[in-house]
Amino acid sequence: MSNKEIVLQAAAELFGKKDPSAVDRWVAPGYIQHSSLAADGPEALRTLVSSLPEDFRYEGARVIADGDLVALHGTYHGFGPQPLVAFDLFRVDANGKLAEHWDALTPLVADTASGRTQTDGAAEPADLDRTEANRALVLDFAEKVLKGADYSVLTDYISTETYLQHNPEAADGLDGFGAAAAKWAEQGKNLIYKTVHKAVAEGDLVLLQSEGEFGVPVAYWDLFRVADGKIVEHWDVIAPVPAELPHTNGLF
Repeated sequence: MSNKEIVLQAAAELFGKKDPSAVDRWVAPGYIQHSSLAADGPEALRTLVSSLPEDFRYEGARVIADGDLVALHGTYHGFGPQPLVAFDLFRVDANGKLAEHWDALTPLVADTASGRTQTDGAAEPADLDRTEANRALVLDFAEKVLKGADYSVLTDYISTETYLQHNPEAADGLDGFGAAAAKWAEQGKNLIYKTVHKAVAEGDLVLLQSEGEFGVPVAYWDLFRVADGKIVEHWDVIAPVPAELPHTNGLF
């Protein structure tokens, strides 16, 4: 099985069937947890799965596989009173077991500025031969624009013709992003990116996991779709960094 197939099968058994015994089949003994929802190790994951309510379900939107890393983007129903849009990132070890997990979750917003949902749009990775070129483009964009805040070069990276936005507060296009950023700044929430921790890429899809501030310390998870050398679509989760975690591994 490929790493993508391993993660999808494990997730289906753990969070689809809500089967605690799937931990024995799919999770490494030294499982490292970075989520704020569970403590370290396989037994904590078993406890989490065992506690899932009857009506719990996961609605997957897309999967990105990059070496030993596999990212899932979708929506959890039943973790709380409202659905949560999430990015999950798993590291698969050489034995085909889930060895490490990171995530970020944010409430589902029904009425978005663009009319798009937080998860709809292109689902399957395309242009697989462009993976490394697209990764390089997005990392350069992150260095100069996200971290460097040099918006004068924005159009070097983002299409001026097609820029589809899935952040619930931003409309499509560069004007939509600019208006949202201005509104956030008025609220004291400037987009400050400090460190890009991971860049997970498959074809035209590139997912960045970053650390920064948005009024408070946050984890930024930004998924970009690239076409013809320009960013044309964006999904994200911005999640506050908890003051305390149920483990000592950190969020990143």
